[in-house]
Amino acid sequence: ATIAFDNPTKNDTLTPTDSALERMHLKMIHSNEMEGVQHVLQHNIQHDAHQAIQALSKLTLEGDESLDRPRLVPKSRRDVGKAPKAPLAIVQREQQRFERRRVIDSYRPVYKASEGMAEVDARSGGNRGYNNRKRRYREDDDFDRRPQRRRYEEPLASKIRKQLLSIAESPLKDPVEEAKDIAKALTDNYDDDELRNSFYELVILLTLEQPLKIPFTAAVVLYANDDKPELAKEVVTRVAAKAQSYLEAGVWRELKLLLRFLACMNGLFEGDGVFSTLEVLFDRAVDLQTTSSEDAIGLELVKVVLLTLPYLLATPGNGLEQKAVELLEKTEIIVTAPHILYDLVDPYPENGTDEKKPMACKSALLLLQNQLQKESSTEWELACIPRSYKRVEPAVDTVAEDGTTSTAAPAAAAAAKHAYPDFSVPSTINPGPKPLFPEVYFSLYADQDVKTVPPTTEIAASLVRDALVDTINILDFNRNATAKFLIDIDCYWAPNTFVKRATQFDKLRDVPADKPTWKPEDIAVDAVFSQIFQLPTPEHRLVYYHSIITESCKIAPAAIAPSLGRAIRFLFRSVDVMDLELAYRFMDWFAHHLSNFEFRWKWTEWLEDLNRSNLHPKKAFIVGALDKEIRLSFAKRIRDTIPEQYHPLIPEGKDKDVPDFKYADDRTPYSSEGKEILALLKKRAPESDVQQVINAIHEKAAALGVVDVLIPSTDAYVTAICYIGSKSLSHVLSCIERNKERLLAIGPASRGAQKQIITSVLEYWKDQPGIAVNIVDKLLNYAVITPMIVIEWAIVDHLDSGRMLAESYIYEMVSTTVFKVTNRIRQIIAARNQHGLPAEQVQMLDNTLTKERESMRELFAVIDDTLTGVATGANDAMIESFDGEEKEQEMLQSWGRRWLAVFRRKLAVEEAVVGEAAVGPLPESVHIGNGNGDVEGNGSAVAVQEIETDDIL
Repeated sequence: ATIAFDNPTKNDTLTPTDSALERMHLKMIHSNEMEGVQHVLQHNIQHDAHQAIQALSKLTLEGDESLDRPRLVPKSRRDVGKAPKAPLAIVQREQQRFERRRVIDSYRPVYKASEGMAEVDARSGGNRGYNNRKRRYREDDDFDRRPQRRRYEEPLASKIRKQLLSIAESPLKDPVEEAKDIAKALTDNYDDDELRNSFYELVILLTLEQPLKIPFTAAVVLYANDDKPELAKEVVTRVAAKAQSYLEAGVWRELKLLLRFLACMNGLFEGDGVFSTLEVLFDRAVDLQTTSSEDAIGLELVKVVLLTLPYLLATPGNGLEQKAVELLEKTEIIVTAPHILYDLVDPYPENGTDEKKPMACKSALLLLQNQLQKESSTEWELACIPRSYKRVEPAVDTVAEDGTTSTAAPAAAAAAKHAYPDFSVPSTINPGPKPLFPEVYFSLYADQDVKTVPPTTEIAASLVRDALVDTINILDFNRNATAKFLIDIDCYWAPNTFVKRATQFDKLRDVPADKPTWKPEDIAVDAVFSQIFQLPTPEHRLVYYHSIITESCKIAPAAIAPSLGRAIRFLFRSVDVMDLELAYRFMDWFAHHLSNFEFRWKWTEWLEDLNRSNLHPKKAFIVGALDKEIRLSFAKRIRDTIPEQYHPLIPEGKDKDVPDFKYADDRTPYSSEGKEILALLKKRAPESDVQQVINAIHEKAAALGVVDVLIPSTDAYVTAICYIGSKSLSHVLSCIERNKERLLAIGPASRGAQKQIITSVLEYWKDQPGIAVNIVDKLLNYAVITPMIVIEWAIVDHLDSGRMLAESYIYEMVSTTVFKVTNRIRQIIAARNQHGLPAEQVQMLDNTLTKERESMRELFAVIDDTLTGVATGANDAMIESFDGEEKEQEMLQSWGRRWLAVFRRKLAVEEAVVGEAAVGPLPESVHIGNGNGDVEGNGSAVAVQEIETDDIL
């Protein structure tokens, strides 16, 4: 309830929640006020206290001149005539409570209604629910001496920081005017040390974290240079120092962004400015490529040079156009040279068929080279780059000899120039912390009839893609901010570069030829998918890129959803010619994305693919996607979201949360022993009791002529563990942990029994193989089974003439196992390269590295040998017992070729990263300790903790 007295104040208005009377923290000043409350509440007393509180919550206490006391009136006219009802006991209790809490305010006098005010009240309608006394008394109050809230004025540094952080974000503001306003505030308050230091730091952070705003940030510095050249000089000094540190550390993306920032301000520098640095970087790239044509560092340097050049030439008054043409002639030699890894990162590899590729994914560097050469022929128009710095001189009136007056612009006062900072490019280039590989330009929409994204012949294709990809990969800590940048990309490029957001695809055909048809949402989706489909590996976990698409859909569903629909259809059409690893990435994203939007999709579009063979890639994709959806939900819900024609793909067995325990059937061999083991494990019986039952199984198996008696006992034991742990993954992990010792003893005793562990898990979870794959992965972590056992089980023992290669869970099991092996080697190398390790630990790690590297190669050899047999049709099982049609055999061989391409690429990548040639001896910068914690060489003494190999990993 809202209670207002004569001469009310802001603190007199409160809104209680649970109890209308108990929660009113209001000071009742006079006893007659409570009498007024009681006077009204005693009417129509009811016994329902809840009804009384509801009645009070609709009422308002206001002053009544005739009674000189508060009165209750309805809040609105619709409540007029509704008499409040309350029990007398409640009223008396509340009156006593208010009496106890009453506090006398010495500074607040008592106000009584005057006769004049009574007349006004009568003229305004009396007690009809509307009263203007509250506002009038507030204006006439001369006695309110309560302390006023202190006004808070935001510091100038914080205010300018917010303005700079939000520059160019609003399409309703002109970024040029924003840059001018920020620069003026900076120069007018240049003496503020906090403001200057905050600005210097923010400029660098904004450049490194929000690449889309680099031209606008540079414009602020350029405008500030017109009035305060010393401010711009300090910015250049700090940026150059930061760029030098990144150059020496081999952090190429950050170096590229800082050079881009300097290139946008190239008009500040004397001479050629940034162009001189680009020439030196290119010379280093030539040296690296001359030494080894397979070197990727030289290509990365050329990429930095070519992506900086457009921003440099977009700065007016450079006069570097001819030099840029000459530089392009030099870079063409490196860019056009073939690289051994280009074929391995092609999203649409050659598959031995005549099927046309959906898109010729060329080298991103080669496309950039050709685009720049095309721009050079159009006098470097570079229409997509925003020009945010426009120096305008004030007009000056001049008087001629004949006395006439004319207005003309003065001779432009040249902006202050600064010496370009010296960059020291080391003769030996640091390769950096991350392995480098060639890049291809992947797009879902490029070079189609309706150009919804820049064609690959336009420089905008490379510049926009580069800025978006950097934004996505840099802001991985905030997917919401990343999605917002993607939605607003049209704010950060030149006007009229894109069509209006959410423009329907069909309407693009009606756009005039001289108007753009590039959809900003298509470009954003294209950039995210380019990272999902990045080979050999994306920079971040795939789920991060999934979440960006999800957040973008939530922010702008009308714009993003149609673009995603076209992307899904394009990818599904080409899923049979796509690289197998990318096809499974597409499957993972598709299932994950649908799970965020109630599993809605137009499944009717793919009905004709249900009639295909299970070996066809499109049918295999549908089956695998439904299985992953079930893993993210449950079978009945997924069955309700798909047409009836798809229901056979989801059998009733998938509805069971807990699969049946096969030993509960007395017809199953060793059923009594299996049930007994289950009972013992449930009550956590001693190991000796379990061993007696296992011995009984061994005796029966031996009597039946079983060669390896550990296989049936292992089956009973592992099946019991799976049944006990079927409630959740944590349950099965707890059960494995409790019985780990026996499980670890199985492997060394029998290789067949170790494979039986996998067989038992897969058989128990045959209707939900995704759960089985997770359990196998955990068994690998516990070292219960070895990677080689998993590979042999998956693609040697259960190959089924190659048919198992079409199962998504088999690929998931094999790829996860391979990743664990390769990742372990990389961890060993990272531990080996730590500073200050004692010599004996380095030697121990070198020995471990050699052993693990050989194990990795043996693993890949088994995979390659098996898959080669399937790809060529020379597999023994395919030759001896294949009973399928010729078309089926062609599909099996196609699966073999696709698998083979994936794992040969993985091996080539690992050899390039962890091979002997790549690792080599320890670098000179890594000092080896003498075992006592003292570091040999020039390093200082450090305490080195004794590290075991497994602890390091």
